Amino acid sequence: MTYLALTREENVHVLTMTNGENDNTFTYEVISAYHARLDEIEKAAGNAALIITSSHEKTWSTGIDAPWFSEQTVREKKRFIREVSLLFLRMALLNLPTIACITGNCYAAGAMMATAMDFRLMRADRGRFCFPEVNVKVPFGNIAGEILRLIPNPHARKELVLTGVAWGGEKCLKEKVVDAIYPAAELPQKAYELAQMLAEKDRKTYTILKRDLKKHLVDLRERETA
Repeated sequence: MTYLALTREENVHVLTMTNGENDNTFTYEVISAYHARLDEIEKAAGNAALIITSSHEKTWSTGIDAPWFSEQTVREKKRFIREVSLLFLRMALLNLPTIACITGNCYAAGAMMATAMDFRLMRADRGRFCFPEVNVKVPFGNIAGEILRLIPNPHARKELVLTGVAWGGEKCLKEKVVDAIYPAAELPQKAYELAQMLAEKDRKTYTILKRDLKKHLVDLRERETA
């Protein structure tokens, strides 16, 4: 089964989630697919940027595959949460600019992946951004908790985490959860324009600067992978 499609337009990598019929949810197979694509992107030479988007007009990603996850043991659930969190930690520290082009509903682990990206652009008219963990009784692990600190507004972060509220694009922009919102028809082009601009930056310098801004995640990665 195909979960992701990787294309390149000039110096912009576009990673498209293609499993919209299953809400682009995460399983071990999906995690493996991401790592394989990120290997290609990291090794590609030259200045570049990455957009992660979805082929589904109403869904970006709604997180972990809930039916599969519910069947797992407590031990296996903890193991999987760690593995998907390590994927997002890798995304947060990738060696090029990253943009989440949020085309629709962005929930749970999907929202965590978007949070790990350098920039978040969201559809203005439809779709929600939500961390429902408090409602589904799945607490965040240590890695996810540190990634959450990338949301710059502490009040918004607290409300999202502790209430499980779902916010639309306008609310997310007001609370600085996303960087910009656009109508659905304009969103992909706006994301591409931002990616093109960022791809002109020196990749090595950009990576150093962003990892300085995310120093707590650099330190975390060193502890988690030691």
